[in-house]
This record gives sequence, C-alpha cells and structure tokens, in this order.
Amino acid sequence: MKIKAVIIEDEEPARNLILNYLEGYDDIEIKEVCKDGFSGLKACSEHHPDLIFLDIQMPKLNGFELLEVLHPMPYVIFTTAYDEYALKAFEANAVDYLLKPFGKNRFFEAIEKLRLRMKNSDNQKTEIKTLLENRPDITQTLERIVVKNGSKIHIINVDEIIHIESNGDYVMIYTEQGRFLKENTMKFYEKQLNKNQFVRIHRSNILNINYLDKIELYEKESYSVHLKNGTKLKASLSGYKLLKTVLDF
Repeated sequence: MKIKAVIIEDEEPARNLILNYLEGYDDIEIKEVCKDGFSGLKACSEHHPDLIFLDIQMPKLNGFELLEVLHPMPYVIFTTAYDEYALKAFEANAVDYLLKPFGKNRFFEAIEKLRLRMKNSDNQKTEIKTLLENRPDITQTLERIVVKNGSKIHIINVDEIIHIESNGDYVMIYTEQGRFLKENTMKFYEKQLNKNQFVRIHRSNILNINYLDKIELYEKESYSVHLKNGTKLKASLSGYKLLKTVLDF
C-alpha cells in the first residue's frame, strides 16, 4: 500500500532536498508540494495524506496553526531550524523532526521511525495535541489564533478577543465579529497570551482588560465584571486580586 504524502515547506532548498531523498521510496507517493500553510491545508483537505513533511516557521499560517485546524491528523515529520533546547518539546511527545540542514542518513532514519509507528498504530492525534499544548514558542506571546468553521479558516488577532470561556474540552472565543469554538485548553491561553492584557479572572473565563468597563462585588469572595459590550462575567477572589495587580489599583 502506498503512503500518500504532502510536503509543506516554504524554503525551496528544503523542498528539493526532501523530493530528492524520496526518489528511492517507491511506496511513498507525493500528492502535492506546498510553499505555505494555507496551500498545505488545502492540499491536506483534498488528498487526506497519510504523512506530511511540515515546516514550522512559515508566512500566513505556521506549522502549529495548521495542525490546530487539520483533520484528520496524518503522521508528521517536522522540518525545522529550532535549536536543541526547543526540540525537547518534539522529543517528549514522540514526534520525529528533521533539524535543518539535515542529511540523507537522518532523513532515512525518520522514515524508518515513521514505518515503525505506522506498524504499531501509534495515536498520532493525541501526540500532536500534547505537542501543541507544550509547543516551543515561535514568538514571545501569542499574536493570533486560527480557527476552522466548516470549510472556512478565520485568523483572529488577539487584540480582537473580548474574552475566552471554558467549554468542556474546548474554549469559546468571543470577538466583536462573533464567537468561535476552538479545541484547546484554558491553561494554554493563560500561558500563551500577554499577561498584561489577558487575565484569568475565573477558572472559566479569561478577560481582555481593554474591554473592561467596571467591577462590582457580587457576593462574598466573588465579583461581577462588566464589559463594554454589556456582558457580565464572574470573577473569583483570586481572579479579582490578579485583575487588581494588572490594573494597578
């Protein structure tokens, strides 16, 4: 059975190198070669590959953002220029990677690891989800969030977020343009968003302080946070104290 593969890599030398190394593998069929994350996502939706070679730092849509909205999840071999410290996040979750510049022997080793994992039916989706929650930082703080709604991809600038609400295994992201459901954790956004702008006021809510209107005592050890759009959120005592610290009052 042939392994369907898609290459998603914005650097031409790396694309050519992968194609060159794959010439000896008759059972790996390259369905498409993509220069950015958006075209890569489209190719994956069309071909449903078993394997993708994925760069991380790409314009428009980076590798992590692509994986967040990709379904079904293929096996992934990363091509990356990350340093050894950052690569521990990949190693911890059993996801293979090729550190640029990579040689032929290292490439062949990655393919053999792939075959072993496919043979053992490893749960790639669980591993990728764990990796995304513990990803090495591309930037100091999260600057945008990519969500998929049907066949449409939305890129939300974090400044447009009013608040984020816990919704089981998902979060609901509220913006002036509407609300968007995203499969991720509150812990992830608490960690990745700018702490001077976003405050976890309750276990169920993260607030963008730019949309805060006023705070009122709700009951003992809890507060009612009023937003400029009329929304009211509950704040715990610890959340209120954190909010006071950020707002410096």
